[in-house]
Amino acid sequence: MPARSYPRFATALVRTTLGDSPVTLIHGPRQCGKTTLAQSIGARAGYSYVTFDADAVRNAATLDPWGFVSGLPFKVILDEVQRVPTLFAALKMAVDRDRKPGRFLLTGSSNVLLVPALADSLAGRMEVVRLHPLSQAELERREPAFFRRLLHDGFPFAQTERLGARLIDIVVAGGYPPALARNPERRAAWYRGYVDSLAQRDVRDMSRIGALEIVPRLIAAAAAQTSQLFNASELTAPFQVSRPTIRDYVTLLERVFLITLLPPWHTNRLSRLVKTPKLHMGDSGIAAAVLGLSRSALLADRTAFGPLLETFVFQELCRQASWREDPVSFFHFRDKDGVEVDVVAESEGRVAGIEVKAGATVTASDFRGLRKLAEAAGSRFARGVVLYDGETCAPFGDRLHAVPIRTLWDRR
Repeated sequence: MPARSYPRFATALVRTTLGDSPVTLIHGPRQCGKTTLAQSIGARAGYSYVTFDADAVRNAATLDPWGFVSGLPFKVILDEVQRVPTLFAALKMAVDRDRKPGRFLLTGSSNVLLVPALADSLAGRMEVVRLHPLSQAELERREPAFFRRLLHDGFPFAQTERLGARLIDIVVAGGYPPALARNPERRAAWYRGYVDSLAQRDVRDMSRIGALEIVPRLIAAAAAQTSQLFNASELTAPFQVSRPTIRDYVTLLERVFLITLLPPWHTNRLSRLVKTPKLHMGDSGIAAAVLGLSRSALLADRTAFGPLLETFVFQELCRQASWREDPVSFFHFRDKDGVEVDVVAESEGRVAGIEVKAGATVTASDFRGLRKLAEAAGSRFARGVVLYDGETCAPFGDRLHAVPIRTLWDRR
């Protein structure tokens, strides 16, 4: 299994929050390394370890949450805490009695921020650190400068090597360490098993919705929509369920980090903007496996590669952004004439646009959406880039650049 090279900022952030807050939650999808990170930090700081994946421990905590919490050591890691949602109220009681920082280090494979009752119970008492699957920058052990260049320095004229077919390999591989440890032929099987496991365990644990057997097929339908505007009617069509029910399922898939709904960017300067979110799978490797898109299939059909590549770029941006001290918010841009920008990033009061192309050439027309975004953002517009699988980083006008896609993780 590839060793996880934890970003210094992620590790430092967890340590900082332990020094400032009584509760720190590391959350992210299963198998992305949350437990390893928590244990590596906790081992040096004298934390005990409890996992709620153990039936006896989970049952005891569910039966008597306050009794369970009151019997814990002062410094403890509680692993997979989403499996005992009633524990959050007990943790609140314990923290209100003693607010010393660093008491509880939690990990969770469900996004509690999407469950207001859980998030509100520890409001002001808990800080959250998001952990993602491995980024390409981590896998290549590089410290990328992409956001600094995007928001501040710009992209100087430069030459690099085209990725070519290797780009397909990178996108299909995804970022989950257990999958990356397998050979490419077995990797897709791991991802499909991972999705089935989430459907059978985590989604079932969180939901009282019936007909959970449709969840694997719904995930496949969502994968087919990746990088597209979210269309609940299209997702509902293959199933004999209502649109509100499908939306409930989609929320569940968001909670276990299988999908992300990217909100639209808007401004008062433009009134004809589409306000529908865009759907992205949480990892390009999962999307490719669920859709049965292998390296050879994508080499034969490049049209299927474009949406996967856009999802890969979006998730790589999210993973790198999670290391930054200055937060980054992500959106997409689209008006009612179909003019669009794949990803809009906002940080430090600045707006930048990222358009993604699977091809090896860039033309002036590829910047149409970025020019519209620049007009709408006004003085806040920092830069617009078209990421493509080419060799040259070159300017295409004021604050507009064609940028080889490998620049995302490469310092060159």
